[in-house]
Amino acid sequence: MPKAVNVRVTTVDAELEFAIQPSTTGKQLFDQVVKTVGLREVWYFGLQCMDSKGYYTWLKLDKKVLSQDVKKENPMQFKFRAKFFPEDVSEELIQDVTQKLFFLQVKEGILSDEVYCPPETAVLLASYSVQAKFGDYNKDANRPGYLVSERLLPQRVQEQHKLSREQWEERIQVWHEEHGGMLKEDAMLEYLKIAQDLEMYGVNYFDIKNKKGTDLWLGVDALGLNIYEKDDKLTPKIGFPWSEIRNISFNDKKFIIKPIDKKSPDFVFYAARLRINKRILQLCMGNHELYMRRRKPDTIEVQQMKAQAREEKQQKQLERAQLEKEKKRREAIEREKEQMEQEKQDLVMRLYQFEEKTKKAEKDLQDQVQRAMLLEGERRKAEEEAARLEAERQAALLAKEELARHAEDQQKSQEQLAAELAQHSAKISLLEEAKRRKEEEADSWQLRATEAQNDLIKTKEELHMVMTAPPPPPPPPMFEVMDDNSDSEETVSEENTSYQSAELQSEGYNNNHHHNEEDRLTEAQKNERVQKQLKALTSELAQARDESKNTQNDLLHSENVRVGRDKYKTLRQIRQGNTKQRIDEFEAL
Repeated sequence: MPKAVNVRVTTVDAELEFAIQPSTTGKQLFDQVVKTVGLREVWYFGLQCMDSKGYYTWLKLDKKVLSQDVKKENPMQFKFRAKFFPEDVSEELIQDVTQKLFFLQVKEGILSDEVYCPPETAVLLASYSVQAKFGDYNKDANRPGYLVSERLLPQRVQEQHKLSREQWEERIQVWHEEHGGMLKEDAMLEYLKIAQDLEMYGVNYFDIKNKKGTDLWLGVDALGLNIYEKDDKLTPKIGFPWSEIRNISFNDKKFIIKPIDKKSPDFVFYAARLRINKRILQLCMGNHELYMRRRKPDTIEVQQMKAQAREEKQQKQLERAQLEKEKKRREAIEREKEQMEQEKQDLVMRLYQFEEKTKKAEKDLQDQVQRAMLLEGERRKAEEEAARLEAERQAALLAKEELARHAEDQQKSQEQLAAELAQHSAKISLLEEAKRRKEEEADSWQLRATEAQNDLIKTKEELHMVMTAPPPPPPPPMFEVMDDNSDSEETVSEENTSYQSAELQSEGYNNNHHHNEEDRLTEAQKNERVQKQLKALTSELAQARDESKNTQNDLLHSENVRVGRDKYKTLRQIRQGNTKQRIDEFEAL
């Protein structure tokens, strides 16, 4: 039995290991990968590998894997990558897994600076990337430093601004908070909607020369072929939509494109190597097929996929609504628990205050009892003194009477008797006055004792009211939330083939809207929110920008912005005139 060969396929977020037989074709390996990933929108993707000379190429699906020129390693290495890009991600990408694969691949292209991205757009895209990973910003979970290990910005952008890692995080965090309530899948789609407006998005660049020998770039993308000057990959000079091309072929290093317009000459350019022309041909055929497919009614398979995606989206929206409802219910319970806890603390405080008041009342009562006792003693002393004075008065009266009785008997002299009488009368007066004062003092003490007695009674009543007040309710119960072999001859013959041709079919598409891409607006123009965010970021970053570190692409982008040029306005401009005029313009470069 033939010995199996180990293969490692690296996707943008995983590594897959397979064992293939010498007879395994590229399509069989590809099918294994997409089945493992769970992908149905397979027409965008391919298996990329390095050939024996160190150049990246795409595995041919109709040929055996081992018969193709793939670098000999153990295990054999392949990358599962998007080979073709959609024109409009929001209209074409159906599955969440497809969106995720494009999101991760486009993100890597931007971070590695393979796709130029201006700083303000890079920061905004970073915030969507954070939302796609972490979900809504949460100040308790997303504490300072939560982005320190994340790769979010191109190195170029970081070097061009005088901002620390912490300051970058602060800025990205602010915009992360702006995306509250956005699903992770929606954040990925928003990222792609902005990224697809970047001039280098989805473009494969190839070194070519025209007949004059001028070094140029050929850009192959979803919309057609574009020609760039050597020092500017952002702004194409000439464009040919796929709908204007009927045949593409190459003969050795010479590449020939035949326009649909029979009056136009062939569009001819030259590549440095034969293998480059083979790659160009493959990309042109694939992109042309997808370009035409988009302009025809959807196939049954695509219709079914879109219907299923709509159902899944509705189900997710329903589940999200339920989660939001449950979240709000839990928040309400938490608020109620906090309120009850606060009420409990208030009751405990009130109880403490009652206890303190009771203690004070008891002390006041004791003070008043003691005071009453003192007053009672004073009252008794006053009564005793009054009684003593009364006894002395009575004694004086008796003495007066006795003197009066004996006045006659003793025959004392009138002066003597009068003097004694006057003396006793004065004494009696003094005693009566003293008695009167003592009686008034006794009455005063009696009144104060009565008041003290009334205060005592009132205090006892207040103490009784405090002691008999209803006890505070017990602490609230804690709620428990119920959630609720080898074919070497085949390889040799193919590699030695220096001529290939492909007829591009253009029948059946809707001719009324095949140039709709020329009327498109960027996401920033369509979305006022994105427009405002980019303006704010531009203004904010300008203060920390080091203009001395601007790259050639930065300068080119700034000039495009200054003259009001964007990706789609440029597309309209470079497609002006008929095909012949544009080919003549290409030859004149």
